[in-house]
Amino acid sequence: MSGSDTAPFLSQADDTDDGPVPGTQGLPGPLGNSKSEDPEVPDREGLQRITGLSAGRSALIVAVLCYINLLNYMDRFTVAGVLPDIEQFFDIGDSSSGLIQTVFISSYMVLAPVFGYLGDRYNRKYLMCGGIAFWSLVTLGSSFIPRERFWLLLLTRGLVGVGEASYSTIAPTLIADLFVADQRSRMLSVFYFAIPVGSGLGYIAGSKVKDVAGDWHWALRVTPGLGVVAVLLLFLVVREPPRGAVERHSDSPPLSPTSWWADLRALARNPSFILSSLGFTAVAFVTGSLALWAPAFLLRSRVVLGETPPCLPGDSCSSSDSLIFGLITCLTGVLGVGLGVEISRRLRRSNPRADPLVCAAGLLGSAPFLFLSLACARGSIVATYIFIFIGETLLSMNWAIVADILLYVVIPTRRSTAEAFQIVLSHLLGDAGSPYLIGLISDHLRRNWPPSFLSEFRALQFSLMLCAFVGALGGAAFLGTAIFIEGDRRWAQLHVQGLLREAGPTDDRIVVPQRGRSTRVPVSSVLI
Repeated sequence: MSGSDTAPFLSQADDTDDGPVPGTQGLPGPLGNSKSEDPEVPDREGLQRITGLSAGRSALIVAVLCYINLLNYMDRFTVAGVLPDIEQFFDIGDSSSGLIQTVFISSYMVLAPVFGYLGDRYNRKYLMCGGIAFWSLVTLGSSFIPRERFWLLLLTRGLVGVGEASYSTIAPTLIADLFVADQRSRMLSVFYFAIPVGSGLGYIAGSKVKDVAGDWHWALRVTPGLGVVAVLLLFLVVREPPRGAVERHSDSPPLSPTSWWADLRALARNPSFILSSLGFTAVAFVTGSLALWAPAFLLRSRVVLGETPPCLPGDSCSSSDSLIFGLITCLTGVLGVGLGVEISRRLRRSNPRADPLVCAAGLLGSAPFLFLSLACARGSIVATYIFIFIGETLLSMNWAIVADILLYVVIPTRRSTAEAFQIVLSHLLGDAGSPYLIGLISDHLRRNWPPSFLSEFRALQFSLMLCAFVGALGGAAFLGTAIFIEGDRRWAQLHVQGLLREAGPTDDRIVVPQRGRSTRVPVSSVLI
């Protein structure tokens, strides 16, 4: 089939006449006379006929994508697992430490739209292979930087963003083209398990490899070898499915990409996409801050409580907090993602706004627990860990649901672009600046207090309290998403099925087929 690997390098894999989806005739729901509220969902045999891939092969592709997603986040947070050692090696303060993550996220954010544009138009498999190979080489090189070249560490961490941008914008769209409905939600939940699990493994690998090797540099040499395996698996296992075929009607033609500016205009007029992206921005702000600073904060808390000696210049920082926090991140991620998807799936039967409401509940619920974890840190490290566990579980409920929202309110030929700009927005206002901002506030507070280990602890404690406030704002954005989600989802479904056609850029009307004729009506009248 034309969606297979016989397509030439960087060719469009969805220029095909293959396998349309059997669907209902006429307009569904309130827009026509169909008996069904939603389009028919193809069964397993139907999906295999459409994609040209067996159910086992599709599941194997998702497994490979999960492995690479896990590897990406493992590499990202390996640095956080050895951050105290990096500070000692390069003799830098909190603001410079926060800059390590900020530079990486900024590069990732800038490059995401580029790969989003390419991912909507060219062969996604080869784009990911090239990006991950480059990322592996740069990560390996960053482990050989001498102590007087901190700027070079910042440069290499910025270049790592190339590989992550090439993957994160594209991989979810492959899953969307292999599965539909509840199958897609389940596969996305599996895919997004890799984010918290990979993050936790990053802390664990960073701290344990450093302890075994006696040198933190070796922690950065683990993921490049695994990256080579990832490239081989991508090349040998993954096949390119036709874009959007699993969602089309049998008599509707394949969707063709529109111009980049047309894509941007359409996304800007999609309130569910905009508001859910703002909510996800709050998730990114909080997780980015905690990912980099939580182990360091917990170490300072133990020092203040007298449970561990301070980390002095020239010494290796000995603490179990990176390992414990990594285990908590893994466990809460699996629990939170699974809990969020299951609650949302059950609530959808009675409430079509379930997805954004579950996301809102997760963020609004996590904010007080994260605040309590910071407030209790000077009195009990055990209480701090308990509140972190509850807060991170609630926060993790968002990951898979937000991705699912994007996939069903945006048409297939715009999904990589939508993924890219959600990444830009969430990182620009979220974790691109939050680690640096937290470090900057901490340094500013420390300058106003007498130098002491208590001052270092209190400065970081107060600066991290900003996360609880941002989390509450994100919850409000998801509540706003719930207002628009039904109309935006219906519009995307009808467009994919060929029952609605967008008019030109100067015309705010769309064409609706009625009894063999085309009638031009305003969009607002269709979505009411």
